[in-house]
Amino acid sequence: MLYFSKIKLIIIYTVILLLLGFSSLNLINFTEDSFLKKKINLGLDLLGGSYLLLEVDTQPLIKQKLQNKLISLRSYFKDSNYKYSNLRVSNNKIIFNLNPDKIILFEEYIEDKNNELNPYYNQYNSFQFDLSINGTESTLSFSKFGMVEINKFALDQSLEIVRRRINETGTKEPSIQKRGSNRILIELPGLKDPNRIKKLLGRTANLSFRLVSESESSEFGNELLFDESSNSEISVNKRVILSGDSLIDAQPKMDTINNEPIVSFSLDRNGSKRFGKATSENVGKRLAIVLDDNVISAPSIREPILGGNGQISGNFTFQEATDLALLLRSGALPAPLNIIEERTVGPDLGKDSIKAGMISLIIGFSLVVIFMTMKYKLLGIVANLSLVLNLLILLGFLTLLEATLTLPGIAGIILTVGMSVDANVLIYERIKEEVKIEKSNMIAFDTGYRKSQSAILDANITTLISAIILFSLGSGPVKGFAITLGIGILTTLFTIYFFARHLTSIYVRKYKEDVINL
Repeated sequence: MLYFSKIKLIIIYTVILLLLGFSSLNLINFTEDSFLKKKINLGLDLLGGSYLLLEVDTQPLIKQKLQNKLISLRSYFKDSNYKYSNLRVSNNKIIFNLNPDKIILFEEYIEDKNNELNPYYNQYNSFQFDLSINGTESTLSFSKFGMVEINKFALDQSLEIVRRRINETGTKEPSIQKRGSNRILIELPGLKDPNRIKKLLGRTANLSFRLVSESESSEFGNELLFDESSNSEISVNKRVILSGDSLIDAQPKMDTINNEPIVSFSLDRNGSKRFGKATSENVGKRLAIVLDDNVISAPSIREPILGGNGQISGNFTFQEATDLALLLRSGALPAPLNIIEERTVGPDLGKDSIKAGMISLIIGFSLVVIFMTMKYKLLGIVANLSLVLNLLILLGFLTLLEATLTLPGIAGIILTVGMSVDANVLIYERIKEEVKIEKSNMIAFDTGYRKSQSAILDANITTLISAIILFSLGSGPVKGFAITLGIGILTTLFTIYFFARHLTSIYVRKYKEDVINL
């Protein structure tokens, strides 16, 4: 085990130099787009900042999906000449009345998965819906699997849109993660005032263009919505001319004529056609721009808008125009988000945590260095050099991954120091025993390394398994501890069995005929 080929040495020291290079990047500032701009990020508990725990409210999404299913169900009944009554959505269920003979036909039809022409099977089969029949009244409700799918869709879509919105604000190194089946954890290191973020996340940002109703009745019905520009209610047609899904881009700009901030938007090809047709047919009428059931602007259509570009005005400040453009670019949330927990960590507390962690690391490291030097002399110095390298390449790994360092992460680094020393002590104590019975120093050292290997590997592998489990099942701080501990185990084994063993082999070869005291 004391022999190293040239190729092995080249690989070992190339890896060491690369990781030392990555570790040094924390001391150098590079440009934003540089690959070398990699650093270890400080977590919320070290840097200070804001912590938000959001919960996805899927109730509006469930109602929306049930309404969509109700429309397709009504079409099916009409196409099939089924007489029905009391078709409605109530308590997250679709309820309707059919004649008993029609109910049996309906049940057989929607469960006929072998009928390739059946468009309703995939919508109403038992994987998504449960059908219950009580006399002439039938009820369709989401199954457990259907609810799981709704929650998963809402959480995944919300996570992506939340990430877009926060990234667009330029917030430095945010941490955005899933928590359970319906929650999102957001950590914003360095952000002292999260009010703007909370305001952005609190809006679903469902955009629609609808005509202002001039009469009491309408084919699609009217509803009263609050008009933010006039602080009053206006009647708006329920028919949506265009939704926010057709938007390609939205940017804040200054209207040079009226000298006020506006939001300029552009539409995709299909949206441009629909918008052009709607504005051509309704010249002279008012067009309501509705965001989350509030009218933000209701200008008159002076001429057809055919180019697919338009403007939204509404007595905005430039910050409000910027945030509105951001919301429109990032897309609408599938469901509302509720803030259920909020915390702010001051930077002073973070500095105290860093100071306490560094003091603990320095004290522990110093005591270990003194102990190993006094106990094992020159080999103790080899172990100390290995320990220093272990910490540096651990930092290099964390830098390469652009990991976030938390206070539990510092605890994982300190634990790595202890594990590294423990492995060296096992090796040297085993070598002590072999030196007493072997005449050759080369054989004694080689045997000591080989016989201690199984105990060291067993201890480190079991700890690594624990770290993997902690990372898989734990939350933010626990994950930070698991990452540093897991990487620390790998770097410990690397430095002990490659770097320290190579230095030891040089020492033993030089003094192979002398008496070595351990």
